[in-house]
Amino acid sequence: MTYRVHIRVVPRAGLLDPQGQAVEHALAVLGFEGAGDVRVGRAIELAIDAASPEAAEAAARKMCERLLANPVTEDFSLAVEG
Repeated sequence: MTYRVHIRVVPRAGLLDPQGQAVEHALAVLGFEGAGDVRVGRAIELAIDAASPEAAEAAARKMCERLLANPVTEDFSLAVEG
């Protein structure tokens, strides 16, 4: 069966996020004073052929650990649907 996997990759908390800081500053300049602690990351969606949702999640986790996320500077989360 084919499962759709949604992956969210963000910089680790406590590490400098220049993109997040730039967005936070721009929001304040535009008058959106309530926004803070902005983190900019990326979203990845892919289809994985697997025997079960658990197998699809395990495969996606390995992909993240080896290629899609930098384990030193980024955290990731997964959601499997289908």
